[in-house]
Amino acid sequence: MWFVFETADFSVSEHDGLSGNPSVISAVYLGRQSQKGSNPNEQRRTAVQIIVHPDYNSPVSNDNDIALIKLSSAVTFNDYISPVCLAAANSTFYSGVDSWVTGWGNIGSDVSLPSPQNLMEVKIPVVGNRRCKCSGYKTTDITDNMICAGLLEGGKDSCQGDSGGPMVSKQNGRWIQSGIVSFGIGCAQPNYPGVYARVSQYESWIKAQIATNQPGFMTYTSTGTNSDLSVSCTGVPPIVSPTTTTTTTTTPSTTTTTTTTPTTTTTTTTATTTPTTTANTTTTTSTTKPTTKPLTTTASAAIKLTTTNIIKPTTKATSTSAPSPTTTTTTTSTPRPVACGEAPLNSGSPDGSLSSEGEWPWMASLQKGGKHVCGGTLVSEDKVLTNAICIPEDSDGSEYTVVLGRLKQNGSNPSEQPVAVGNVTRSNLTGSNIALLQLSDKPKLTDYVRPICLDNGRTFPEGSTCWAAGWSSVNGGADKVLLKFQTEVLSCGIDSGNNTFCTGVFTQQQGYSGDPLMCQQEGSWFQVVVLSSAEISTRYKRQAPFMSFEKLDRFQNFLIRSLGSFLTPVIRNGINGTNSTTAAATVAMTTSRATQNPFASVLCLHLLLLAPCLHLLS
Repeated sequence: MWFVFETADFSVSEHDGLSGNPSVISAVYLGRQSQKGSNPNEQRRTAVQIIVHPDYNSPVSNDNDIALIKLSSAVTFNDYISPVCLAAANSTFYSGVDSWVTGWGNIGSDVSLPSPQNLMEVKIPVVGNRRCKCSGYKTTDITDNMICAGLLEGGKDSCQGDSGGPMVSKQNGRWIQSGIVSFGIGCAQPNYPGVYARVSQYESWIKAQIATNQPGFMTYTSTGTNSDLSVSCTGVPPIVSPTTTTTTTTTPSTTTTTTTTPTTTTTTTTATTTPTTTANTTTTTSTTKPTTKPLTTTASAAIKLTTTNIIKPTTKATSTSAPSPTTTTTTTSTPRPVACGEAPLNSGSPDGSLSSEGEWPWMASLQKGGKHVCGGTLVSEDKVLTNAICIPEDSDGSEYTVVLGRLKQNGSNPSEQPVAVGNVTRSNLTGSNIALLQLSDKPKLTDYVRPICLDNGRTFPEGSTCWAAGWSSVNGGADKVLLKFQTEVLSCGIDSGNNTFCTGVFTQQQGYSGDPLMCQQEGSWFQVVVLSSAEISTRYKRQAPFMSFEKLDRFQNFLIRSLGSFLTPVIRNGINGTNSTTAAATVAMTTSRATQNPFASVLCLHLLLLAPCLHLLS
């Protein structure tokens, strides 16, 4: 078979980090099949010039994510090295057009391509830009210079290390490149198709950079109707078809004049996003043999935690003086309001990744049939917050139990309190959702069982320390002890938004759905995010890797309706912390599809024709 990674004199590529300096690319290998094995048909060239698009402005935007690489000398075309045709400016790629993406990137989140690292391919359909904007992305993330492809239910996608690679479609016996792997949210996440630079938008720019032996552009024409035109959502209003109005005017001389005036309605778009929380599966197929079966990586369902906080009543002495010479002292007991965010047994020391008993007293283990299913947090006297994916939509929660005060999933837990779930209330927003579990009884609040405060629009400065906690299905020793991970608040860059929260990268374990990401402020602990089993890496271009989450703010209205009021943070040094109430959202990880060191050996995956486009057959 032929490969679309080679070029004669130029290669077109996604250009994250190239900066126009050819020295960042040590070599370009063409005709390569295996990264570890023998490649008898490969040809090696060096880069002598890199031309980045002048309007590319990372990390502010992923728009115009394209570059040209001039090779040190022309390659020799053969059965293993042939140029691909480029989509011409008038090409149309309707929703559902079959496309193929190839590369040597990861086959799943943090799952490297196994040795000998043969070239992989995956077949995915085009997702129209309107549908793509109505998925999990912000509408401003997707521009006309981009094309989306993948499955909305997840399972097939490009991934880290595939950046710059080609997306091609076949028409009339010729392979035409429609896109260049650019960015996405995680890998193969539901509701987040991959995003590619749309090659057809750059025909004039590419031709302007190459003075002689111009590349071969070919028009790809989709057939049928474009279903994407009927898609609309918040921020993407329906397309209004032109209408014809006929006006008849009668004059005294009985002359009738008919005038036809077409009217057109113009639509504008604004941005809207919701990240997903469902575990993903990435499927790729080796190109070594046509009959090779898909290689699939599946992330197991995540686990949720729930926690409740109790505070003992205080005693108040009241003195009253009667007119008589005697004084009567009456002692009355007044319950102190339940406060949140207090962890008396939390020493504040990192001390490894294993938690100690009572360190995170709001943690809850959602169980079904005696087995841990998800994590959660106690957020009121009788309600536990978790991820909506943990409980099926047709379930009222009666078959579940919440265990509070637990440290070990295997072993003795003298301070734990199991409580049955009475009912479940879901946020039911578009995209990711959370759920509140109504407990059948109020747990007894102790040093081991206490509620956490909910972030209510608080600002946590860059550099602030935050923590994630949860039970892993694979780590935590034989007793499966509650794990903890320290991180810090970072700037979100282009991902910045009212509901976006970014931290340094930490190892999010399998089974972490429903668990909290929490930060301490003014002596109280606040939950900022409800974690999910989403990807940990990010495909957006960044100077340093970080994790991007959606804050609880997105669910604030739901939480206010469901909880009625929010608990008050604990008092420290006589100062009452701000009452915080924000809704927890699921983790949406963003991951650059470029490798962390993408230039040790750059593999050019785009071919620009220097002669008429070859008739390429698979």
